Amino acid sequence: MAAALDPIIDSARLHELLEGEAPVRLLDVRWALDGSTGREAHLAGHLPGAHWVDLDTELAAPAGPAVGRHPLPEPADFAATLRRLGVDEDTVVVAYDDTDGAPAGRLVWMLRAVGQEAALLDGGIAAWDGPLESGETPPPAPGSVPERPWPAHRIATIDEVAAGGALLIDARAPERYRGEVEPVDPRAGHIPGAVNLPYAGNLDAERRFAAPEALRQRFLAAGVDPDGETVVYCGSGVTATHDLLALERAGIHGARLFPGSWSQWSSDPQRPLSRGDAPA
Repeated sequence: MAAALDPIIDSARLHELLEGEAPVRLLDVRWALDGSTGREAHLAGHLPGAHWVDLDTELAAPAGPAVGRHPLPEPADFAATLRRLGVDEDTVVVAYDDTDGAPAGRLVWMLRAVGQEAALLDGGIAAWDGPLESGETPPPAPGSVPERPWPAHRIATIDEVAAGGALLIDARAPERYRGEVEPVDPRAGHIPGAVNLPYAGNLDAERRFAAPEALRQRFLAAGVDPDGETVVYCGSGVTATHDLLALERAGIHGARLFPGSWSQWSSDPQRPLSRGDAPA
């Protein structure tokens, strides 16, 4: 089932959804790369009725050199998380965070990949124009969403990436792409042939997603062919989903995620790497 809801929505659209007939579940995905979580921030203040989701343990399987730092969870585990959160097949999920949309974007991409209606609140919690609640949200009645496999056409394996044939986008910061710094992964650099489109470039001066046409021009200028194959990666498969949602917002569909991303690629010394500004 293809998602009909726009991948990025504003606060006004969220109010419309909350006032509509379809059930809506608000999920708080505040998280940080340094290992700190957003649970304390969630308890201090969150959108009314929102539940916190732990990216490291609920939106990813255990890390390892062979799979990367945030491999996708097993479908059964992801379904169990969604049921715990009260998600049914007809539930519309709206996720948010308190940074730039990348942590919540991971969940939104995962949900849309398996056919669940989901959207990212543009601007995160700061964009919400209503009251906040504090403390623990009471657990919902268990949901009934079924277990659904990760679609092969939405994901690229490390061997598929190595085989080439697709435009490869690296969503990391330029200095990591160039190999000047590498704060978390075994080697510095990028996958040979990848072009650098840092996910932060999807945002405008107000730190909101740019308009669809502006995003489309950004991706076309980088060589994206709307009718061709595109694969996106980052450090561990989180911020890459920001580019994937931006591509969808731009009307460019069919791009795939390389979940293991640089954390998986750089852990294998047999995999080649490049440094500097050039893709090759």
